[in-house]
Amino acid sequence: MSIEAKTVYFEKPGPSNTKDTLQLARTRADDLGVKTIVVASGTGATGAAAAEIFDGIDLVVVAGAVGYREPNTHRMKAEHRTVIEAGNGKVLFAGHAFGMMGRAVNRKFGAIQIDELVANVLRVFGQGMKVGCEISCMAADAGLLETGEECIAIGGTGKGADTAIVIKPSNTHNFFDTRVLEIICKPRA
Repeated sequence: MSIEAKTVYFEKPGPSNTKDTLQLARTRADDLGVKTIVVASGTGATGAAAAEIFDGIDLVVVAGAVGYREPNTHRMKAEHRTVIEAGNGKVLFAGHAFGMMGRAVNRKFGAIQIDELVANVLRVFGQGMKVGCEISCMAADAGLLETGEECIAIGGTGKGADTAIVIKPSNTHNFFDTRVLEIICKPRA
């Protein structure tokens, strides 16, 4: 048996693809009966847009670590968080699965760690692919996604969203059990 599915390739990466990425992911979620969407969103803008499009589907918005840029602060805007939570979305503040301890070692000693190598290999497929895999692990680690259950992960290059994948996530400590099942869309550049 085979499955035929459409993959959309954007001419260039970036936030100009956010609306299309979210809509393509919604269409595929409906086709597959996917129950959970996980979206990367530092400021909450992409998460708020996702909350409107994914009405009726469980939404997890991964916002990164509190204190990453400045102690005891995060970048998510209150108005975006309100929209996400009003749409029954969950907001997760957590350290990046592919970089927190390794980044600390690199900053202190200048040595590259395994998590940085994994992140850079995934970037071969695009920044959004790395983000999608990473936020899936982070959400699974927090108990907000079921490992081994299909979900859709949405990430991007810088701001916004330009990549959506169907993925069976794992916990970070079992990362190599993760399976990217489909690429819904991504930048070609």
